[in-house]
Amino acid sequence: MSAIIEEDGSGYEPVKVLIAMHEGMDTMDVVGPLEVFSFAQHDMKNPGSKAFRVLFAGSTEHVVTAQGASFRAHIDFAEAMKRLAEIDVLVIPGGGTDKMLKTKDQPFTIIKAFTELQKKNPARERTLMSVCTGSLFLAELGVLSGLAATTHPDYVTKMEIICSNAAQRDMADRCDVMEARYVVNNLRFDLGENEEENPYILSKKEYKDHKRRKSSAGGPPSPIEERANGSGGGGGGGRRTSTARKGSISLKMSNMRRESVLKRANLRLGGLRVLTTSGVTSGIDGALYLVGALVSDDCADEVARKMCHDWKKGIVVDGTDV
Repeated sequence: MSAIIEEDGSGYEPVKVLIAMHEGMDTMDVVGPLEVFSFAQHDMKNPGSKAFRVLFAGSTEHVVTAQGASFRAHIDFAEAMKRLAEIDVLVIPGGGTDKMLKTKDQPFTIIKAFTELQKKNPARERTLMSVCTGSLFLAELGVLSGLAATTHPDYVTKMEIICSNAAQRDMADRCDVMEARYVVNNLRFDLGENEEENPYILSKKEYKDHKRRKSSAGGPPSPIEERANGSGGGGGGGRRTSTARKGSISLKMSNMRRESVLKRANLRLGGLRVLTTSGVTSGIDGALYLVGALVSDDCADEVARKMCHDWKKGIVVDGTDV
């Protein structure tokens, strides 16, 4: 679901975000995305035009992080499961990984339910986002099979092992584990299909080429570096400005785009956008990507400016424009 302002300007649909908390999670994995979503507005001069509404879910009323901070849940997981159909973005923080992988307590159940919901109802645009080692939970459940993903650099090997075991268990494709700021599958933007029109698309071949050039000092800049420096996408001094509406199909337009819904239904996980981020602060960058996708690039840039944050871009693979 996109945050779309009504044509008459009388209102808007906030994107509903659910952060699924667990004991021992990392504080920044929650606070980073929360700050980004809280700042995002359709009109940065109008505090009443907030684009996101964030809810916390927890197994207990108070959830304590690895750093000793206590977060109060708005709802418990039982209530969150009942209201899951309302949720557009599910955020899974990292931290406390070893214990969670052994017990498979929440948020494992809600992750699985959210992915199944998208497969049953592909007409709605949903995003599953993990921060840091939260991606290991997705890997254990087999959600990442056949997709590309990232995690904290110290956990890349562990994630590759988990993904391999999950692929063998489920007789599914392996996950392509990348070292990147964030990795997005199924972007579904109303943008072009080549890099001149869509600066977000980066193929796996380009990514591997980036790694090869990075290991060879003195080589020419890779596609990633060119885009980061504003020289990619046609070589005309920065990113081409797109006039296309960001995001995918609002509920209001869904009946007019049945062919797109059918196309998504045939995609992995019903076209669920899966966004995994690297270590801790990369959750800020992943959340900024979603602001750019669901609201506008201008809004994302302004949020980054307000937060005094240098937005580090990640990788989008296998993008499908519907």
